[in-house]
Amino acid sequence: MQGAQAGPDPVEPEQRNRWAPDLGKLTATGGVIQVEGAGGGGLTPWALITGYGSRDSYGASAHYTYVTTQDYTLKSYGVAVGIMDRVELSAAKQEFYGSLAPLNSLKITQDIFGVKVKLAGDAVYNQDQWMPQIAAGVMFKRNNGIGGLGAVTSVKQLGAASDSGIDYYVAATKLFLQQSVLLNATLRLTKANQMGLLGFGGDKNDRYQPMGEFSAAYLINRKLAIGAEYRMKPRNLSADNEKDYYDAFLAWFPSKNLSVTLAYVSLGDITIYNPKRQNGAYLSLQAGF
Repeated sequence: MQGAQAGPDPVEPEQRNRWAPDLGKLTATGGVIQVEGAGGGGLTPWALITGYGSRDSYGASAHYTYVTTQDYTLKSYGVAVGIMDRVELSAAKQEFYGSLAPLNSLKITQDIFGVKVKLAGDAVYNQDQWMPQIAAGVMFKRNNGIGGLGAVTSVKQLGAASDSGIDYYVAATKLFLQQSVLLNATLRLTKANQMGLLGFGGDKNDRYQPMGEFSAAYLINRKLAIGAEYRMKPRNLSADNEKDYYDAFLAWFPSKNLSVTLAYVSLGDITIYNPKRQNGAYLSLQAGF
């Protein structure tokens, strides 16, 4: 019709949503956030990249984790970002407390910064292949000292060689969608004592050692998973006859924006001054996209 004024060009939907996360991954395939801040299970990092952003988008999550045993409490909280389902960046803080005298005033904190990169494979799309998804990562850790023990203010006073360290790991994760089963194996090179809460290296050993970490999960349905994990630990300190960790967990994913993980966890002995196996409960809340 003559005289009609042309309007603006229509905006394509994909152009309008260019910067919005697409939530393109299947529910639960971002994993949860483990106790050191990386995407994975509760105790060990997996090759999965956190968040629900596809290879054309991004995702992010925030977590709060609370672990309580007979004599100790561990809190962990932080954020993680997944970029193009390829790179993961994470930051977490751990706080460790004693609950019974003479350690009822004990407080140890640690900062952890992580980077993970997917190297090969795809846990979801490679269903016709045996090759798992493989990722490599590093965790930069710094212990902030000890409070509540009087003159003992540094992990070095307990025999640790250093108050900071780096963990290196390679993870392989295989998801069998038809069987609703996820398997993961992680190899970690570490000097960390109790994840770094008691420092790095010690009087018994001050070199990197390979430690195996293993996870298995079964998806009961699209929103509920059960599983178990096992994590080997080094024994570097005379003051800490460190034991391996393990857990059995139940994870609930009511939506892609929220997950809740409940577990029974065993952290073994913490120090020779309290030679009691520390068993207890693990609760983790995660929100993101």
